[in-house]
Amino acid sequence: MAYRPQRGSAACALVLIALLTSTPVEAGGVEGAAASALAQPKSMRQVGLPAAATGATIPPDNPQTPEKIALGLRLFFDPRLSADGTIACSGCHDPARAFTDGKPVSTGIAGRAGQRNAPTILNALFNATQFWDGRAATLEQQVAFPIVNAVEMGQPSLDAALERIAVIAEYQEGFRKAFGSAPDARNLARAIAAYERTQLAYDSPFDRYIAGERDAIDAAARRGWELFNTRARCNRCHALSEKERDTTNFTDNDFHNIGVMILRHDVVRLAKQARQLLASGDAAAIDRAAIQTDLSALGRFLVTKKESDIAAFKTPGLRNLLLTAPYFHDGSHATLWDVIDHYNKGAGLNNPYLDEDIQPLALSERDVDDLVAFLASLTSPAYKEAAAVELARQRELSRTTRPQRDTARAFGPKPPRPKPPAARQ
Repeated sequence: MAYRPQRGSAACALVLIALLTSTPVEAGGVEGAAASALAQPKSMRQVGLPAAATGATIPPDNPQTPEKIALGLRLFFDPRLSADGTIACSGCHDPARAFTDGKPVSTGIAGRAGQRNAPTILNALFNATQFWDGRAATLEQQVAFPIVNAVEMGQPSLDAALERIAVIAEYQEGFRKAFGSAPDARNLARAIAAYERTQLAYDSPFDRYIAGERDAIDAAARRGWELFNTRARCNRCHALSEKERDTTNFTDNDFHNIGVMILRHDVVRLAKQARQLLASGDAAAIDRAAIQTDLSALGRFLVTKKESDIAAFKTPGLRNLLLTAPYFHDGSHATLWDVIDHYNKGAGLNNPYLDEDIQPLALSERDVDDLVAFLASLTSPAYKEAAAVELARQRELSRTTRPQRDTARAFGPKPPRPKPPAARQ
């Protein structure tokens, strides 16, 4: 009998524990790294993992089952869902890279480049919305967009993708086990979403520190944690409240213009163009604009059409950051030092849409190093070795290449923000 969880219920958490700590999903026949430990559903028994909140994210119409998760894993790694049979979901969301791809912007079939950096799916079940601009409300909705985007997996429709795999015996059996029916497009999306909800990333040194293990992180990381919540102002976006420290997901689930590359685009002109193109509110048109055109620079505006949302993008979580470089929605920042330098200088001069919380921070070099040490402490055990290598690489690079560094601006006054020009017709 299918279990239908109630929001926040302890029973739901117990069911998830049983599902996610059982024998790993068999992945025979699935392409690529599907059978690796990093691809498998993650345990609920992780220090710092919010069990009740995790259970509350499971929609009543798509309860988790081992059969559905196994099917979703197989589909996630299967390039046959793409138009030319070369790109799977895992092509942009590689478990070895914390479910990202290590590129500034992702590439799809025939080497076609998109406009945005691939976000991780680790802890994506907690996202209030999906994608950098929040154009999908749920993981089930999110799954369909890359499959039918011409730059990504290139299928004309979700049904066309289904036709590629519906005749395969292992999928016919997998859908029957998971849903009691033959393969269909709706259940394809539900299965992949169910698998994505098993990708939980906690149990980091920071989590153990918060749980009471005082030596789990070093003095630099502890100083970084204090800076994060005080002078560095990171908590203005990476916490649910400025008054209460967030030790779980490090995001406000909101959208902000943080001054990244806005001057590269004439966003006022683009906004006028977008109003004409997207007047219908067609979700597929918004997706095409976000991935295939310069309208991508408009961010959340593509969804809301509000001038205040021009070039605003979702606040990402911060866990396993060392594995998800390069950073920001356009992959424009190579290291964590670059990211902090960007904020330290107060970001976007002459940016009329800049978030009001962005201002020069006057952080010293030790402060920057301490913040990086804190962010590194958010690494899950499975990525410990890879993160250490990446941290060393970024540190070495930061000694010679700091394109975002501007000490004079970092220690200067907050520049006046110009008034935005009219973006309406």
